[in-house]
Amino acid sequence: MYNFLQKFHSGWAYLALLLLLVAVVNAIIGVTSKKEFTAKDRKIALFALIGTHTQLLIGLILYFVSPLGKAAFGQMSNAELRLTSLEHPLINLIAIILITIGWSKHKKLINSEAKFKTFAIFYGLGLLLILSRIPWNLWF
Repeated sequence: MYNFLQKFHSGWAYLALLLLLVAVVNAIIGVTSKKEFTAKDRKIALFALIGTHTQLLIGLILYFVSPLGKAAFGQMSNAELRLTSLEHPLINLIAIILITIGWSKHKKLINSEAKFKTFAIFYGLGLLLILSRIPWNLWF
């Protein structure tokens, strides 16, 4: 089960990152072109939200069923173990919280530009945080 979850978490990450990138680019285009916020724009942001939350759920399950989980916890002197046991989960959790805040804030806004700006800022910060803590050596 662990191997399946690990591969699924790695594979789903590509989809989640793609969805998040599309949402951020769409929001930036929306702000710069001053276009009207439509249902299509809402769905793009919603799919990115769902993709990242699914990735979080898979990651949390993986974190607790991992054979390295308890052994790696507290190993702060080893940079690789620190990344996978502390930095990656913590920073990505913060990133997904920011994405969720962006989704929640957009619902209260009426102005299209403000909605796009909210998505650009919160989803963009989330994307940057996620990209900063991906264990790239395990991907390539």
